[in-house]
Amino acid sequence: MSAERGRCRLLVRGVVQGVGFRPFVYSTAAELALTGSVANDSAGVTIDIEGAPTALREFTERLRHRPPPLAVIESIERTELPVRGGTGFHIAGTTRGSGRTLASPDVAICADCTRELTDPADRRYRHPFINCTNCGPRFTIIASLPYDRDRTSMADFAMCERCAREYHDPADRRFHAQPIACPDCGPSLTYSVAGSGDPLAAARKLLREGGILAVKGIGGYHLACDADNEDAVALLRVRKRRGDKPFAVMVADPATAGAIADLDDDAAEILTAPQRPILLLPRGTRPVAASVAPGNRDLGVMLAYTPLHLLLFGLPGDPPGPDVLVMTSANLGGEPICYTDDDAAHRLTDLADAVLGHNRRILVPCDDSVVRLVDGEELPIRRSRGYAPLPLALPMPVEPTVAVGADVKNTCALADGRYAWLSQHIGDMDDLATLRAFEAAEAHLEELTGVRPRQLAADAHPGYRSSAWAHRTAGERSVSSVQHHHAHIAAVMGEHGLPGSATVTGIAFDGTGFGADGAIWGGEILAAGYKGFRRLAHLAYVPLPGGDTSVHRPYRMALAHLYAAGIDWSESIGSVAACPPAERRILLHQLTTGLGCVPTSSMGRLFDAVSSLAGVRHRVDYEAQAAIELEGLARDIAPEHAYRFEITDPDSDGVARICPAPVLAAVVADALAGAGAGLIGARFHAAVAELILDAACRFGEPGVPVALSGGVFQNALLLSLARRRLQDNGFHVITHHRVPPNDGGLAFGQLLAAGAG
Repeated sequence: MSAERGRCRLLVRGVVQGVGFRPFVYSTAAELALTGSVANDSAGVTIDIEGAPTALREFTERLRHRPPPLAVIESIERTELPVRGGTGFHIAGTTRGSGRTLASPDVAICADCTRELTDPADRRYRHPFINCTNCGPRFTIIASLPYDRDRTSMADFAMCERCAREYHDPADRRFHAQPIACPDCGPSLTYSVAGSGDPLAAARKLLREGGILAVKGIGGYHLACDADNEDAVALLRVRKRRGDKPFAVMVADPATAGAIADLDDDAAEILTAPQRPILLLPRGTRPVAASVAPGNRDLGVMLAYTPLHLLLFGLPGDPPGPDVLVMTSANLGGEPICYTDDDAAHRLTDLADAVLGHNRRILVPCDDSVVRLVDGEELPIRRSRGYAPLPLALPMPVEPTVAVGADVKNTCALADGRYAWLSQHIGDMDDLATLRAFEAAEAHLEELTGVRPRQLAADAHPGYRSSAWAHRTAGERSVSSVQHHHAHIAAVMGEHGLPGSATVTGIAFDGTGFGADGAIWGGEILAAGYKGFRRLAHLAYVPLPGGDTSVHRPYRMALAHLYAAGIDWSESIGSVAACPPAERRILLHQLTTGLGCVPTSSMGRLFDAVSSLAGVRHRVDYEAQAAIELEGLARDIAPEHAYRFEITDPDSDGVARICPAPVLAAVVADALAGAGAGLIGARFHAAVAELILDAACRFGEPGVPVALSGGVFQNALLLSLARRRLQDNGFHVITHHRVPPNDGGLAFGQLLAAGAG
């Protein structure tokens, strides 16, 4: 018998729990007439399988190349076993082995569940928590691994008899689906206004009447209102203290998305993918309220990704309601996302008119992800729901390490061996609540991955709260301080799998980063590898007077740049006129004496200055607003010429300076001559793109890639212009596709730099 049969044990590692993997194994084994068992293990999934050798080979091939849609196969380890006979194949209980498995991210409702949700004949018709092995909550309901129901917040709900039959039926789509539920045994909706009747009907009525609704989602609470109701959107903006920062909107279907935004095939593919991120898109022909995204040419659009969202828009037969909803996180600006019911009871009272909630606990907060398309390629802006905590492969082994990221757009990350796990978006480390959220996210990531860090990696900035946490909690473990822009370049190198010995010409452009000389860097040309970097050139230092005050008032940055360039502060210049005379006198004193000034080479601050000089934005309500609006105006203009930066020869320190004075003089001249802000913006974007090409030609080496990173490269126009110029001139260019170019990707770069050092 043994000559005609074989038996082996397969240990499958990767994202293989909570994605229908065991049902897939069961049905595949049955189809191939194989016997044995499959079980979840803390190392992954263990399969004991016996049968004809050809069937065993076919089984392994299907595991490797045709797994369930949400599964990610990291490795398959095979051990030969003696044949022992037996009949049938079964799913065994969970075992506790060594090693680790990977948690699946939360994914959108699938087409099958959507059909059942809308089918009056189905027993889950209008069930707000419908899911199956191919969709639904994962990461946000998992307390620990292995992924079994008793280790999730679904442990609070005992399966009814019918759900239990489906759960144990190998032929059913919900076979071993841990969040399985139905109206008889699953979570239930609540509405905060007593006597309102059906919660969903009451919620839709509130939205139709212009109210603001808090909605408990998968990873936290949202605030929703009718995106066509200017009064409602403006009120939400006031309540959230949002300033002019754009809101994201949600729609029920791609057709509506295609009306409010310019939706091509590439965008539609991302919008309808299981991750369902917020996608930044050019506006379409159908307008929304002006207060949704004032001054912004783009809209952040996402499709409804939970059954509750679809029911909120309404099914056939429901009273008509809004077909576009503002859907924004339920918190004040700067606060972490609200996700517990107790927290909601305290924080949402003044924000929402009513709360549509439910009794399934959210164990892990997780904000919506944000992406944009640049030349048809995906560019992450915020990597969170739908992506976290999927691992990223590392180009070299790294000892167990935790990287704590930056203080803006914070994420943390863990690494061990050849894999790194990035947390969900945590936010800006402005207060104690965000620090607590950071600590909880880091602890949960350790629990899911089993990584126990032996070293920590942090930004070199002495004032970062994230870095202070690393030093405070390190104990006897070492803390590696990684320069901010080195981490940016290491992140894009690692994302592209460059080997440990690789070097690149790094272009790191952003708003703020602590430099090795104590200045604020942000316009850097680096020769970089994972182990270190050498500064080749930088934007010439200008004084940053008053720190954050100048960040929030771009006219101050414009005056500082004019001062440094030797250009008089004529009253005819818009930035000068925008600065009150008393403030102007104080500012001049600061610039001439250096009082309260820090030198900066920030490209982000130069964008602010040019935006102000062009008359676009003298004050900002949110980060990068001036640059975003300048880019929007410049996007469709092809300038006949570009402004030109001047690059000096290297000084005695071996570092060249990039002088913006010629650019500033040309911007002022164009503005005074009546050139439109769009044309000025187009010439400036072209100038920065030409600067990047000039720097690559001057400082690059044959065969060495050019790496673009830093928050300035969220700018779609600049990224497209720079990448095209570099590629047209024979350079190999690497940019971000899996982690954000902004500080949300910094922890990944910190892991690599610390691991190489």
